[in-house]
Amino acid sequence: MQKHTEDKPYSCEVCGSTFKRKSALVVHIRIHTGEKPYSCKICTASFSQKIGLVKHIRVHTGEKPYSCNVCASTFRTSSHLVEHIRTHTGEKPYSCKVCGSCFNQNSKLLRHMRTHSGEKPYSCNVCAASFSENGNLVTHMRTHSGEKPFSCTICDASFSQKGNLVKHMRLHT
Repeated sequence: MQKHTEDKPYSCEVCGSTFKRKSALVVHIRIHTGEKPYSCKICTASFSQKIGLVKHIRVHTGEKPYSCNVCASTFRTSSHLVEHIRTHTGEKPYSCKVCGSCFNQNSKLLRHMRTHSGEKPYSCNVCAASFSENGNLVTHMRTHSGEKPFSCTICDASFSQKGNLVKHMRLHT
């Protein structure tokens, strides 16, 4: 009967979140304790839920059990397949309440929201620079390390950003 009601008799003593099933509360409490009882035997990764380990193991095995029926692309998780199918359907269910822009993934909406809030959660540990996207921090860190991973196949030039290599390659044509 509990399944058919909105009754949530199990509550977290730490944050007050409520749950229909005791097992869901047990899993939730691991957020607060940091407990991750499911460990990968191949690497050091560990997870608070068994399903997390099951999905992770696919990284090692290469298993991709979810297939797109339009283009035959395969995916490790059903959620990645759902996101992919939206590239075919054009569905964009996540919309910005500020400007109305729409996105096919919630993560893209959250990243977009930083353009309105000005939030820059990715900070350089060498200088005072901060960024709204992790990729921009990664690129910035190359200014400190001197790393230039993008190399020209024609001459000895190398670059810290892929776009600079692309511009450079035009000089050779």
